[in-house]
Amino acid sequence: MNANDVLAIYENLAGLTGQMTHAAKAGDWHEYAQLNMEVRAQAAPAAAGLPALTGAKRLTKVDLLKQLMANDRAIRDVTEPWDDQVDRALQAH
Repeated sequence: MNANDVLAIYENLAGLTGQMTHAAKAGDWHEYAQLNMEVRAQAAPAAAGLPALTGAKRLTKVDLLKQLMANDRAIRDVTEPWDDQVDRALQAH
């Protein structure tokens, strides 16, 4: 796997998590679940380890990771309040 392959993985994940963010904000949980499964499949190579990048490609990777983190935060902003409501409802019973 070369540097361009690595960046393609991160670019794809950033795009998919961006779509997940839009689905979560729209309350489209079917689409969200579908995208989540796709993200898991696309992230598998990263879990196995990817080669280190240097120079400009490393900076691009860092920017993509920041985008992934921002998407994650936006998704959590939508889902965490709902999770808290479910937890409170379960504790009440």
